[in-house]
Amino acid sequence: MGDLLSRLSLQPVESSDFEAMLALRVDAMRPSLERVGRFDPARSRERLQAGFVVPFMHHIVLDGELRIGFVTLKPEGADALRLDHLYLRTGFQGLGIGEWVLEWAKSQAREQRMDIKLTALVQSDANRFYLRHGFVLEGEEGVDLHYRWRVSSPEDAC
Repeated sequence: MGDLLSRLSLQPVESSDFEAMLALRVDAMRPSLERVGRFDPARSRERLQAGFVVPFMHHIVLDGELRIGFVTLKPEGADALRLDHLYLRTGFQGLGIGEWVLEWAKSQAREQRMDIKLTALVQSDANRFYLRHGFVLEGEEGVDLHYRWRVSSPEDAC
């Protein structure tokens, strides 16, 4: 797995990447959304458009050219960053790539002395992932669960 992680990089997003990123998001989210009866291609497009802020988005790239996912980390208020999108293409999940990206996000948060907030879908496998990496459930709203990682938490020393 270490070899795979050494082959990863983050690359900037351009506005022309929207359609390809939408297809990747649908690929990654469809199983979880179908589990809660919420899969809707039009809604998927709207959700991505609402959070499509190019300066804060990065492609997750394997071997310098294969785009296998993307992540958005943007300011939210005075004390936090919002991890708005962390999606990996089917077949690239469960390989440590999400953890690699999350460690990058935590390093950004530490540098800025900010917490990280995120929202995950109930019944998504992502919930176990975020809890395992030091995020704390702060509330829920409909099918969304709201989490926060505190920069001053004990896990920060890791």
